Order: sequence, then structure tokens, then C-alpha cells
Amino acid sequence: MERKFQVKRNKQKNAVGLYDKSRNFNKNMDNITKSQKLMNSIAKWASYYRSRPDVFAEEYLGLSLKPFQKILLYVMIHYNYTVFFASRGLGKSFLTSLYCVVKCILYPGTKIVVAAKTKEQAMVLVSEKIPELINYSKTGMIEREIEGSIRTSMNTPDPNVVFLNGSWIKVVPANQNARSKRANLLILDEFRMIDFSVYKNVLRRFLAVSRQPGFLSKKEYKGKKEYQERNQEIYLSSAWYKFNWSYSRLNIHFKAMLEGKKYFVCGLPYQIAIKENLANEEQLIDELMEDDIDEVGWQMEMDCMFFGESDKAFFGFDDIESNRNLLNPVYPNETYNINIKSLAKPSKKNNVIRIISADIALMKGKQNDASAYSILELVPVKRGYIRKLIYMESMAGGHTNDQSARIMRLYDEFECDYIVLDCHGNGMGIYDQICRGVTDKDLNKDYDPLSCMNDEAMAERCIDPEAPQKIYSVKASSQFNTDIAKILKDTLKRGKLKLLVDENDGRELLFKMKGYNKISTEDKVKLIAPYTQISMLMHEMVNLSNEGNDGVIKLVEPKGGRKDRYSSLAYANYFASELEREYLRLGDNSDSMSGYSFW
Repeated sequence: MERKFQVKRNKQKNAVGLYDKSRNFNKNMDNITKSQKLMNSIAKWASYYRSRPDVFAEEYLGLSLKPFQKILLYVMIHYNYTVFFASRGLGKSFLTSLYCVVKCILYPGTKIVVAAKTKEQAMVLVSEKIPELINYSKTGMIEREIEGSIRTSMNTPDPNVVFLNGSWIKVVPANQNARSKRANLLILDEFRMIDFSVYKNVLRRFLAVSRQPGFLSKKEYKGKKEYQERNQEIYLSSAWYKFNWSYSRLNIHFKAMLEGKKYFVCGLPYQIAIKENLANEEQLIDELMEDDIDEVGWQMEMDCMFFGESDKAFFGFDDIESNRNLLNPVYPNETYNINIKSLAKPSKKNNVIRIISADIALMKGKQNDASAYSILELVPVKRGYIRKLIYMESMAGGHTNDQSARIMRLYDEFECDYIVLDCHGNGMGIYDQICRGVTDKDLNKDYDPLSCMNDEAMAERCIDPEAPQKIYSVKASSQFNTDIAKILKDTLKRGKLKLLVDENDGRELLFKMKGYNKISTEDKVKLIAPYTQISMLMHEMVNLSNEGNDGVIKLVEPKGGRKDRYSSLAYANYFASELEREYLRLGDNSDSMSGYSFW
């Protein structure tokens, strides 16, 4: 009983002690100035907002956020490394720009560098997205925190956004010239496109010094490491091929995250964009169901899944990617009607040979191959020809009249010298149309008959015995398929085939054209289409597995996959090798090649 009373008395004493301390604290608070009270309140709110940046964005900046955006804002401010893979349309640039604004306001003197493969791409994060944030802000506080005009500050040799509290955001291209910068936060936009050595040796070196808030200069904080802030890195991208360094970076960060370190990795597919009404479900379903859907591209861009070649893959990523160095395509005449002054059709040089190659399909449907047309340009060099795939297009089947008219239009407009045509099965109908003469109803133009150059029996089908022999007939066999695969692989490995650069690089090139921003979306699609076709070609090729044996190569596409673009290119490249042999045998004499017959 005595023990119970003792416990009760101790509790009372503790309560009195707490009460006395509270009275003393309140007396001390009464003695401080209004300014000190204000600063104490600011310190408390700043501490709270730093712990909950999503609340700060909603309450102070007046922005409405989705649940996944709140989570990612929290992650970005509390983790040292954030890797964010997002599907197209999810708004990763918008969200990252918001984080930059939040970080700059809540941490005075913060230095942020945004790096991308090109300066134009890096500027999007700042010059486009921050004005959007200003427009969406219900409180107008973002604009009040920024010094001067964003538009003016971005149109300088050293683009930047400066905040009134000393924070700033700068933009740099990811190259060897981007040195002598300092940052507390490094953002790598579409980091898969950045050269790894540039990231490792240049960009990451920006993070040499941490932010130095004023209190660290006080005696009681000097030398105390626990008060030093860590610099941060944020990686943004869509998924890509597993051979790219972005995939190994993903695995490194994922492992560290599982070990409890301050690393965070996430990939948000298109379903999140639909759920949060950031993307139109019906539109995405339409895209997914189109006959010419690029399934690998969809898997990477929309499903946030990396893609890797199989053990049986005949063509390697590196062999194809290393040949993607052709900057500009040549377009059909109709594309040059787009209202851009600098868009002009290049003239064909006298010593250049052009080939149009066609792999034919007549049926439409997802389970059937599409027709693919390739324009291959052969440029003579000392030891043969450099091949340039200057244009490619595909169509999901079509009537023989329509396809023969399209082939002849491309043959005429690109000033082609030869047609390589798959004459096995469906292609025979196209050949018969061409060797009888074709009428292009859309252009109201007649094309004279052309005849076969490598098969006498096929040439006899032509109604005009004097017709120019310009068609190289392809009738595939197991040996022929083996030969074209080997020759194409060898051509790639020797760097003799030039393919258009990635469509992201293509967009950068197009973006620089004066007047590009004023043309319609439909016209922009036409201009970027050849670049996209080459990406689809690459996806097809790395998906082809070699199921042959005993020296025979049998390339098989995955279920639901296609290989029409590959076939079209492989036919053209095979014929180019035939021409190359004659070119080397006869010497550099264009006249000796005219009218050459292969039978």
C-alpha cells in the first residue's frame, strides 16, 4: 500500500515539475520579440513542409496532386537517389519540375543542374514545365519566389532560373564541354540517351560540395557531420533495351534499395496514367490494336519493361545501334509540301544508285505480315558501296493495284535505279502489274512497264519485250534466306549500313527547323515517321531467333511478331552486294553497269 502512495506522490511531483517548466517556457516566450516568434513559427512550418513536400505543394503553391505524385515528391526529398521510369503521358517532367521548385524554395541556396543529351531537351523541364506550374498555381506563390522572367532567363547562352532566396536551376547538355558546374541536385532527363562516360566523369563531378546553410558556420555546429546535407541524383527515363547502361543502373539502385539504403526505384506503366485521367483509355486501346503496332516499343515505352535479346537472337542490339548514325531521311514528294522553308528535297548525286525493295503482304490483320518498302542508297567508295537506308514505310496489306502504284510512285520520286521485289506468292501479282504498266489514279499518272533482270522466264511475262530490265526478282529458299541473313549481319558488323538515328534524336533535329512548331500534328508525324520505322526495324530484327541447324539459318519471329521490314532490307542489301561485286570487278565505271543482266 505504501508503495502505491509513493508512486502516486512521484507522479504528482513530475506533473508539478512539468507544469513549472511549461510556465518558465511560456515566460521565456513572452520575453522574445514578435520577429523571433515569427522566425520560430517559420522554422516549425519549414521543418514540417520539408518532411511533407506534397502538403507544401498543395497548401503553399496551390497545386492539386495525384496520389502517385504525392508519394514521388516525398521520395525525391527524402532519398539520395531516385530512378523514375514512366510511361508516355504520365508527366514525369512536370512532376520533376515541381520537385525542383519545392526544393529551391524550401532549401535556400540550392543549386540544381538539369542535364540531357541535348540542351533543347533539358530546357523542356524548365522552360515549358515551370510556366505550366505557374499557370496551375492557385496562390501565385511560384512566380513570386522567382527572380525576373523565366522566358528571358532561358533565352541566354547559360539558361537558368533564379529564386529570390539564392537557389537556382541551370540547364546543360550532357557532353564533355559541360564542366565547371556545381550542383546539390543533379537531374538526368532521359538518362538512357546520355553517354555513360559523360555521366560518370563529367556530370556526377558536379556534386562535389553540399549545400552550406548559414547555421553551419556557427561554432556549435562546426565539424558535426550529422548536420551536413547529402547531394541528390534523380534519373528520369522510359524503359529501354537491357544492353543500355540504364538497365545496369536500375539493378544497382534496386539492390541498394532492398538493402535499406536511401535509393528508390519505380516504374509506372500506362495503367497509372489511365487511372489518374492523365491519358485517354480509348485512344491507347486503339493504338494497341492497330495492325502495325510496335509491340516491343509499346512494352518499353508504355509498360515500363526493359527488353533484352534472347539467347537465340541472330542480330545483336549493339550491331544495329552502332549503325544508327544517319541524320536525315529523304521523304516522298508529298512530305515536302509541308510549310517549312528549310525542308527541301536533296538532289540525287550522279554516281549514287538507289534501290526500292518490297516485301509484300496482301491481307490486313494483326496476325499477318504487312508490306514494307525500303529505299536503299548505295554510295561508291574505294572498296564497294556504303549503304544508306534513307527511307522506309509499311502498310497493312492492300490490293495489288494500290501496292504496285505505290511502289512505282516511290521508284519514280526517289529516282530509283532498280526494284527488288519478293515475287514468291503475293508478290507475283504486284510484278505482273508492274510489267504491264501501272496507273497511279491519285496522281493521274501512267508508269511504263518494267521487266525482270535476273530471271528469263519472269522477263517473258512482260508485255513489252523492250521494257527496261530493272526488277530483281526474289524467290526465297532456305539457302537464299541463309545468305541474306549472313550478308546483312556482316554488313552491320563492318559498319557499311547507315541507319537513321533514334526518333528522339530525330525530333531534336526537326525541332531546330524554323517553323516546325507551327505545323500540324499530322505533319509532325509524317516527318518523324522514317525515324520511327527504323526503330521498329530494330525491334523486329533483335526479336528474330535462329531456329535453323546444319548451317542453315532460319529466322523466326515471336508469336504475334513480324519480320517484313527485316525482309525488305535484307533483300535490298543482298542485291546491293551483287551490284558491289560487279562494281569491284568492272572498276569505277558507271557506264559499264548500265543495263547489266543477272541471268
